Amino acid sequence: MYVTRTHDLVPGGAHTYAKGDDQYPTNAPGLVARGRGCRVWDTDGNEFIEYGMGLRAVTLGHAFPTVVDRVRETLDLGTNFTRPSPLEFEAAERLLDLLRPGQMVKFCKNGSDATSAATRLARAVTGRDHVAYCRSHPFFSTDDWFIGTTDMAAGIPEAVSRLSVGFTYGDVRDLERVFDEHPDDIACVVMEATRDPEPPEGYLDAVRELCDRRGALWILDEMITGFRWHTGGAQTLYGIEPDLSTFGKGMGNGFAVSALVGRSDLMERGGLRTDAERVFLLSTTHGAESVGLAAAIGTIDTYREQPVIEHMHREGERLARGVQDVVERHGIAAYLHTSGRPSNLVYRTLDPDGNPSQPYRTLFMQELVRNGVLGPSFVVCYSHGDADIDDTIEAVDRAAAVYAKALEHGTDGLLDGRSVKPAIRRHA
Repeated sequence: MYVTRTHDLVPGGAHTYAKGDDQYPTNAPGLVARGRGCRVWDTDGNEFIEYGMGLRAVTLGHAFPTVVDRVRETLDLGTNFTRPSPLEFEAAERLLDLLRPGQMVKFCKNGSDATSAATRLARAVTGRDHVAYCRSHPFFSTDDWFIGTTDMAAGIPEAVSRLSVGFTYGDVRDLERVFDEHPDDIACVVMEATRDPEPPEGYLDAVRELCDRRGALWILDEMITGFRWHTGGAQTLYGIEPDLSTFGKGMGNGFAVSALVGRSDLMERGGLRTDAERVFLLSTTHGAESVGLAAAIGTIDTYREQPVIEHMHREGERLARGVQDVVERHGIAAYLHTSGRPSNLVYRTLDPDGNPSQPYRTLFMQELVRNGVLGPSFVVCYSHGDADIDDTIEAVDRAAAVYAKALEHGTDGLLDGRSVKPAIRRHA
């Protein structure tokens, strides 16, 4: 019943494409009613160990006490005023203290807003129109400059889409090609420091040098790497210095808060202390709403006081080893395996020919759900403990047995319903 009702009220039945019915097997919980730590309960009371953690936004755990307490304290004081609140500057100090000196921050609610503001600022500063984006990384913004490059570009003028040009991660020569094809017209390079493989030796430094030499700004998307790779983000871990960087997701442990951080001389173009033409940087009604900022403060304080990053890496490594042992025992290691940084594990599902397969992905997720694991990925949080990992490995063991049968006989008769599909696609 819920399927009909939600789809009658909301296009696609969800407010985020990655949470839609088409992303999960038919036996997955339709609605999640509550969560605590790394576990969630659906509206029928069924309990699951959860991975993915709100599209990687929950790094500490659902309803994490130190964050909830800080938010609760703030609620009684009001949430949005006609002038700035002290909380805005407290949150700014907390975040900037994690990064290198000489930077400023503007808060907003969505990562897309922050990243798009960065591209607008880069265009204003450089006087150029084109954006070079890393096509190896799946998502940067809901705005036209990026969505126009995807398979879901309906409604976006082709003239806008042509201003965004893609390059391949890890290949400096391909990025150089983009600069050569658009001489003196690349305003910025937008990318993540890494996603799955570690950066090739010297690659990030080469990107920095190339941007400097060709007069473009370097924008680093830290939505995922921030608060998962290092408390100070990938830029601190790898010792790199982007001109602008964007944070969100884990910064508020699932609460709505994001940030554009950048060199003060650049950020001031959106302020009141500049002689240059001003840039409409970020100005949103709810950008400095106190609940999100309080959550960010509570999250950052927890990272300062507790070994969050170390714990996520340790439990992720433990899970990766356990999965590897299971698939080797079932003889399917070539078709089902994990990849990525331990704090950001994903799994690969291949068919008998060794090709990525949506039906086999659906089957694996279906069997995980059947055994109490809601796992579109194996992305952990601080609340995942040894017992949760052990239970997950047992679920993987049972799922792997079914996967092995499918490799021999196909998924027909093993799948309960239709296959999942890519979230961003041209047709339903």
